[in-house]
Amino acid sequence: MFDILHTHADFLVINKHPNVSVHKDDGDTMLLQEVAKTTGDQQLYLIHRLDKMTSGILLLGRNAKAASLLSQQFADRNVEKFYLALGSKKPKKKQGLVSGDMERSRRSSWKLLNSQHNPAITQFFSLGSEPGERLFLCKPHSGKTHQIRVALKSVGSAIIGDPIYNAGSESDRGYLHAFALRFHYLDNTYDVICDPRDNPILGRKWNNENTSQGIDSWLTPWELSWPKINK
Repeated sequence: MFDILHTHADFLVINKHPNVSVHKDDGDTMLLQEVAKTTGDQQLYLIHRLDKMTSGILLLGRNAKAASLLSQQFADRNVEKFYLALGSKKPKKKQGLVSGDMERSRRSSWKLLNSQHNPAITQFFSLGSEPGERLFLCKPHSGKTHQIRVALKSVGSAIIGDPIYNAGSESDRGYLHAFALRFHYLDNTYDVICDPRDNPILGRKWNNENTSQGIDSWLTPWELSWPKINK
């Protein structure tokens, strides 16, 4: 269900496994309660969220004050987030920016609009992966529901195994992973990496040769030359 990546007196960083809900739904076990059983915390606080499909880095507060300070970092967009994804086709562009408002579409899905009132903003790089697949490194500058999943579908490379945005794609999981996080807390900067190749639960495709070589080139994603954008 999870692995603990970093323990601090005021917060925890965990690796959430794929297909685990952050919230209790459909009879699922409550993730935070399970983590608290392991760490001995009376209560844990959710700082941000990941989709059920998405694996990787999740930050949890260990007290209300820390949770408030860290949540404000996310609200102020002072946290750098990086995701890995495997797309099912060659994208319309190899790197760039996807920006637009999002609204609910059919059933559980969202769609990207051309308007820019309160846009979901995602930068991305991509590299060739296995035949017919593409490896993406995504840097979202906002925190909208399904943001990266919709962004990659919009550039013609919906995520492999995504049951909503790539319904015909069958795989051992939906290939979206919260890969890296950089945040500040009490005058310290924390850089956390969760390499999906380290744990077979996170999916077999990350270890394919071309994909693995691509991940190697992105192991310090905050040092890459991300174009500046006007927020």
